[in-house]
Amino acid sequence: MSGSSPWPDVPLGQAPAEAAGRVPLLLHACCGPCSLEPVKYLREEGFEPTICWTNPNIQPLEEHDRRLEVLKAWAADVAHVEVIVAGDDRDGWERLVAPACFDRKRRCKACYALRLAEGCRVARERGFEYVSTTLAVSPYQLFDACEDALVGLARAWGLTPVWRDFRPHYPESVTDSRELGMYRQNYCGCRFSAAEAAVERHLARDWRKAAKRARSEGREVPPRPDFLPG
Repeated sequence: MSGSSPWPDVPLGQAPAEAAGRVPLLLHACCGPCSLEPVKYLREEGFEPTICWTNPNIQPLEEHDRRLEVLKAWAADVAHVEVIVAGDDRDGWERLVAPACFDRKRRCKACYALRLAEGCRVARERGFEYVSTTLAVSPYQLFDACEDALVGLARAWGLTPVWRDFRPHYPESVTDSRELGMYRQNYCGCRFSAAEAAVERHLARDWRKAAKRARSEGREVPPRPDFLPG
């Protein structure tokens, strides 16, 4: 794990001691593959995650259900972690998030807030003190905006945010999930992200072809697209 926690109440690698063993933590999960490393590393810190599923952004419903079933199967058969299926406020998502359309920053901030608010509500209702999210795994997420959402909402609900930068473990999560044969989606979840991802895949393919041609001809490689993780 790189870096350090900015929240002095839960320093990196120092989960609060609890006589009965690991400390309970509610972990909002966006999908199965992105849950692998957070569960592993949070356990190493001394937490025991319970996964909370609340993702009304995932469209269509068949895709939503497929991702949930993949998560539940891994949680039951491999990770042995409980999964709480919380509310999926699809009407709220259409009202509060969808109007942002392709304004990704505004859309994703509103989406994080909606999902993490439900996660915090469940955490408070179920008696958890600590909350975290698997959204901190993918380099494609808006990391700082997600951090702000989790920290602000957790504190508003009287909870303690456990924010960790899991992005260095993203390649590990890709390898591990493929070895497990898990379904890996190629877009974040909503219809807008699906369209954006399709365009970015096309641009990435064109860049790789151009870069390969430039190398073979001894020319300078064109600049790497910003959306491709380094």
